[in-house]
Amino acid sequence: MDARTLGDVLDVVGGPALRLHTAPAGLTAPVTEALLYDAHAPMPPAPGALLLAVGVRAAAAGPLVRAAAEAGMTGLVVRGPDGPAGEAQAHGVALLSVDEDAAWHHVHLLLSSAIGARPAPSAGGLGDLFALADAVAAATGGATAVEDPRQRILAYSTVPGQPVDEDRRQSILGLQVPASTPNTEQYRLLFAAPGPVRMPALRDGDLPRLAVAVRAGGETLGSVWVVDDGTLAPDAEETLAQGASTAALLLLRARAAQELARHQNSDLLRRLLDGTADPSTAFDRLGLEGAVRVAAFVPAAASLPDAEQTALRLLDVVRLQCEARYGRHACVLVDGVVYAVLPGPGARHKRLAEDIVARAGQALRVPVRAALGEVVAGPAEVVGSREDAELVLRVLGPDLPVATVDEVRPRVTLLRLTEVLGERRELSAGAWRGVLAYDEQHGTDYARTLVSWFDAGCDMAGAAKLLAVHPNTCRYRLKQAQQQVGIDLDDADERLVLWLQLRTLANLRAPTP
Repeated sequence: MDARTLGDVLDVVGGPALRLHTAPAGLTAPVTEALLYDAHAPMPPAPGALLLAVGVRAAAAGPLVRAAAEAGMTGLVVRGPDGPAGEAQAHGVALLSVDEDAAWHHVHLLLSSAIGARPAPSAGGLGDLFALADAVAAATGGATAVEDPRQRILAYSTVPGQPVDEDRRQSILGLQVPASTPNTEQYRLLFAAPGPVRMPALRDGDLPRLAVAVRAGGETLGSVWVVDDGTLAPDAEETLAQGASTAALLLLRARAAQELARHQNSDLLRRLLDGTADPSTAFDRLGLEGAVRVAAFVPAAASLPDAEQTALRLLDVVRLQCEARYGRHACVLVDGVVYAVLPGPGARHKRLAEDIVARAGQALRVPVRAALGEVVAGPAEVVGSREDAELVLRVLGPDLPVATVDEVRPRVTLLRLTEVLGERRELSAGAWRGVLAYDEQHGTDYARTLVSWFDAGCDMAGAAKLLAVHPNTCRYRLKQAQQQVGIDLDDADERLVLWLQLRTLANLRAPTP
């Protein structure tokens, strides 16, 4: 991939989100990555990097300018407008700023996406978290675990000889801290504390813990826990605090990589659905194979004051349910419609769609509808399945919120025929216009009588019942329609064409008995 320049980054995220104050090396200076400043770690050589001044006021960022220059960095990003522009110019470092209330992890994600950063070779940062857990365990003297905010184990130390208890063994076995009321209280205390906290053992036979919350920009990203058997190093709390700072950087980097990958997959899926991507390549990159079906989900309300936000929340619901069912999954939001590619076979697809519609309706407090295209054999036919789903969406209603294309095939066929007939002059011409014109001029009801007769299978008694008239009345109207308009109801082809045109172009139906 070609190297990004400072100008490229500003083209993507410049303006209100990111302002440039000085660029001594010009806009062609290379930008290789976005780094979060860590006051507890030495500044590594990082040619071309943008350094985010986390925890440093803009007016006091002069030393960071000099450190960035020594590390070969391209620029420094501060919060607020009062950055050291003069020093940045003198040291050949670009100075950029974001709003005072910008969250650093959001800025990091935005810049990483613009630069086109790729996840590190260590499984999106988890490998580095395991290395960090080992480093903290070695420095503090206690077995260490790194968790996310939902108490899921992300990494744990493997330093031999360190004491562990049953709680740690069970947590690592299930990669989840066992839920309990005492546990919940400990996490409440931990996430409210500004630094490391010593926690007592929860049960007989277990060991106490030393723990610290992992935070970035005011957001809690997780926590780090160390088993304390009474022999921890004297500086264990300081070591743990430094470890939490590094964990924050690793978790943010992993999040940026995941979000970037999701963005790239969404763009690829969008192009697969509209037919502008190579189908086989897109299938491989999205992890799809074999038979698939496109499902489309949309809020049913005609207009919503927060339609964009509602659509994004619907995307989250669809993605969550599909990932729970199928694992890694392909979903995308396009023009207010959420599309999902469901792997075959299709026997359970409708049940999944019904579950999503029910859950989304409760969560969004608006009705949601779901349409499922045809199950297709491979990537080359995905566009067709998407077109099916879009047609189905147009025939859904309050009485039919979820349907597959096979369930509403007659409706979507007539819908498509209406469009095709209306687009072509030679297909929209015919006796149907004469019938409607005669009715309008003379106050007759020949068009509705014809449609009722067609719908009744050309049975006079059945047509009369639909119209609530005597069969002789129906017979007289049909005879007069033939004489006055010049149609031949004995010709099967003419009957077929007239019926189609009256049903589609005139949108006429027989009365409901």
